[in-house]
Amino acid sequence: MRAQFVLSEIGVGLRRNLTMTFAVIVSVALSLALAGGSLLAQEQVSTMKGYWYDKVQVSLYLCNKNDAGASCAKGAVTEQQKSAIKADLNKLDVVEKVYYESADEAYKHYKEQFKDSPLADSLTPDQMQESYRVKLKDPTKYQVLQTAFSGRQGVQEVQDQRKTLEPLFNLLNGMNIAALCVMALMLVVALLLIVNTVRVSAFSRRRETGIMRLVGASSFYIQMPFILEAAIAGLIGAGFACVLLVLGKYFLINNWLQQRIVLINFVGWDAVIKVLPLIVAVGVLMPAVAAFFTLRKYLKV
Repeated sequence: MRAQFVLSEIGVGLRRNLTMTFAVIVSVALSLALAGGSLLAQEQVSTMKGYWYDKVQVSLYLCNKNDAGASCAKGAVTEQQKSAIKADLNKLDVVEKVYYESADEAYKHYKEQFKDSPLADSLTPDQMQESYRVKLKDPTKYQVLQTAFSGRQGVQEVQDQRKTLEPLFNLLNGMNIAALCVMALMLVVALLLIVNTVRVSAFSRRRETGIMRLVGASSFYIQMPFILEAAIAGLIGAGFACVLLVLGKYFLINNWLQQRIVLINFVGWDAVIKVLPLIVAVGVLMPAVAAFFTLRKYLKV
């Protein structure tokens, strides 16, 4: 009997405040979709960093006869200098493997990479540099090589491929922070709507709640319909947020981005499925807790 009464009160409350309930659902759905998207974006950045940082190398470009600079003042690198550089590289604990690329190999790779460029024929093999490509055990410790070999005789430049990736990751992190700010704003809007909806609902049913108090109903029993109304609206909003995330994964990532950007290892369905229960939990608990504290102030009979 009590459960039936609570359910009937929930139905009455939702019907009386249909417009505001709809606004709550939309706000919760958008804010939680942004929250889920932000969590997936963080996972995507971590995945990309793990994928690309594992593949980046530190390149030691050796002097050729055309290079200038203090370290190349004596001309092209000698065989003795090359042997000493390779030996010193192999002694470093941070180095996993050392690859040697000759000038002819560098020229061949250049021709393959820029075969359609009008400048492809502007370079000759003798203008290309020999290099050592170094794979590190920990890519974050590239400064060890930078310190050890920059300015060394025979080494024209020490180049870390991480530098070309950092701007991309910084951009992604910036976009993620912007999404978190928008999400926080939407959550505040959703909370304000929830509080206002609960206040209006409590005011419109103040006579019924007064009678319930007079006949001995507990505060929890009186508050339960209002709390469940907010929780149901939040649950519906969370459901829409989950649908938006699933559709975004299927259409935006699987059927669009993956077809056009093949070099990026995008997050899988396991990451999406891991986020969905959290979205639902927040969608239910946030409105319920907000309603509970609102009722403590405004539901006084």
